[in-house]
Amino acid sequence: MERFERIRERALERWGEGELVQRLPRVSTDDELVSLSDSDYLSAITRRIFRAGLKHSLVDSKWPAFEEALWGFKPEALALLSEEQIDQLMQNRDLIRHRGKLRTVPVNAQMVLDIAAEHGSVGRFLAQWPCNDITGLWRWLAKRGAHLGGSSGAAFLRMVGKDTFMLSNDVVTALKAQGVVDKAPTSQRDLALVQQAFNGWQAQCGRPLSEISMTLACSVASPR
Repeated sequence: MERFERIRERALERWGEGELVQRLPRVSTDDELVSLSDSDYLSAITRRIFRAGLKHSLVDSKWPAFEEALWGFKPEALALLSEEQIDQLMQNRDLIRHRGKLRTVPVNAQMVLDIAAEHGSVGRFLAQWPCNDITGLWRWLAKRGAHLGGSSGAAFLRMVGKDTFMLSNDVVTALKAQGVVDKAPTSQRDLALVQQAFNGWQAQCGRPLSEISMTLACSVASPR
């Protein structure tokens, strides 16, 4: 593996410093993560699930209607969401009417309630999870939640500002070029190798995982 600064130099050669900096995701502080309500987190989880396979702008434009129809995403209420109520939501033309995704709401609401019961809040749970095991958090979310496997768990974390890398096509290309993996990492073994690589780069540079991830992507991708 190359040192991170060499990878960053190559990204700067392709994009320039201003464009690279502009592309870096914002990472929330622990206090900022804690300040979000459990309703905020359930809303973000659900929005990520509805974004999957659709234009994000389309989903985002309809989100005020979701917030209204789903009672401000209060997990105590939504954990009890019934099939009959989902039937009613399926008649609401202001929503994206996808029954399978609507059925994830009570499951994920219960997950939010369980986290809050054990850790005080989702924000506190995320804040205390160590970033040197972020793939462990991905696995936790995939196991405990609904429709949070694959890239969805990481995408949700990125949405709320929890520091995480993403395994986009460009990041995977860069990881393969660095000899970390030889294919898109899906097995626990390969994900452990990827986590180890990111931990090593972070030890070198002290930058957030999200910044390292975006820099890796920009080291192999060219501006369009």
